[in-house]
Amino acid sequence: MWRRMPRFVAASILLSSEFYEEEPVASNKTVYIAMSADVLHKGHLKVIQAGAELGQVTIGLLTDESIATYKRLPIVDWDSRKAVFEALSNVTHVVPQKSLSYADNLRELKPDYVVHGDDWRNGVQAMVRDEVIKVLAEYGGQLIEVPYTEGVSGSEIDQALRPIINTTELRRAKLRRLLALRPYIRAMEVSNGLSALIVENVKSVSPDRPGVREYDAFWVSSLCDSSFKGKPDIELVDWSSRMETIDEIMEVSTKPIIVDGDTGGRIEHFKYTVKTLERAGVSAVIIEDKTGLKQNSLFGTDAVQVLDDPHAFAEKINAGKQAQVTRDFMIIARLESLIAGAGIDDAIERAKIYIEAGADGIMIHSRHKDGSEIREFMARFREYSTDIPVVMVPTSYNHLYEEELNEIGANVIIHANHLLRSAYPAMLRTAQKILDAGRSKEVDDEIMSIKEVLRLIPE
Repeated sequence: MWRRMPRFVAASILLSSEFYEEEPVASNKTVYIAMSADVLHKGHLKVIQAGAELGQVTIGLLTDESIATYKRLPIVDWDSRKAVFEALSNVTHVVPQKSLSYADNLRELKPDYVVHGDDWRNGVQAMVRDEVIKVLAEYGGQLIEVPYTEGVSGSEIDQALRPIINTTELRRAKLRRLLALRPYIRAMEVSNGLSALIVENVKSVSPDRPGVREYDAFWVSSLCDSSFKGKPDIELVDWSSRMETIDEIMEVSTKPIIVDGDTGGRIEHFKYTVKTLERAGVSAVIIEDKTGLKQNSLFGTDAVQVLDDPHAFAEKINAGKQAQVTRDFMIIARLESLIAGAGIDDAIERAKIYIEAGADGIMIHSRHKDGSEIREFMARFREYSTDIPVVMVPTSYNHLYEEELNEIGANVIIHANHLLRSAYPAMLRTAQKILDAGRSKEVDDEIMSIKEVLRLIPE
């Protein structure tokens, strides 16, 4: 039987079937239920119904920003999700919940009850649950937990839906949406369908932080694409071949793609490159302000790095912007001043010229390992603009955490070539061991089984 608990005690109560037999609680009671769902399933409806039997239900609907920060980019925007919940007869109010934390809304609304499924007692949401109980204890509210609905999973529904709605238009727009919703975007190099599958699905869960950490975008590097084809990184691989790689990645994944466009080539050619990438569903291309035969930036001044005339490069950017059809596609200017030894003053001036020409963002590159050069540039650049997206590739200064780079102004952080660099030594070691042993048994403990390989690729 239902027994009312003292107002000064915050209780975690498991709602079982016996409670439904009681008379409904008086309607002056208030209930708070946090929701983020793009798609409502019977488990959500069960929780809402349980809340409605206790009192008037207020849905704390997580904002797009809060979902994107701890989970993934929402399929449906907040206004559309709000309209769905408002249409439910047993929902009285819908209010925004601006973070995974309930604390601000609970202290403002002081609901008599918070209702949630009992599946948050363990895992990444356990910390949120603990906080809810503490806040409820401040004024005597109660936590009601509804038994988890077996056989239905919001995550599985989301996983099934994403490939279906992965249209060219939606995918191209994802990068801009992420930039608007997240503090920063984490991108990883992919160079083929297999690496795309890895980066698409790898996740990190920690009891020390809420939510699930994953990569937000793909970086299709010309260095890696060339290397996997066994060719030098001198813009030798043509765009027809590079588009084949991009198409392989597109086919097996859903994340937005940022393409390394090298120098962009001739202005007349770059206009067509932009149209091709945009039409394919790519979100952005990054082109660098160097000229002549390409030399990889990580050679620094050890190789001849010839900077393009900034106004000529700006003309290329502008031509690309004029060629694109949608507002979603982004052209980002990569500044090579620090690589070429031209200094921060030169980099700042070039950034201003390129932004004036229409660049949607800048990428600043440095090979100094202590990160001081990047910090100084960012301090000065953010005096000029606080809202232009900045891309960083911390290959040289990789001791700095992503959060530190975001604090100094990075909006996109690209791990640019690490899958290539890890794949080559692993393959070389396996080839050498088999050659040395005269058989392959010695590498069995270091490689996947054939069955695992076959399970890698979804049918």
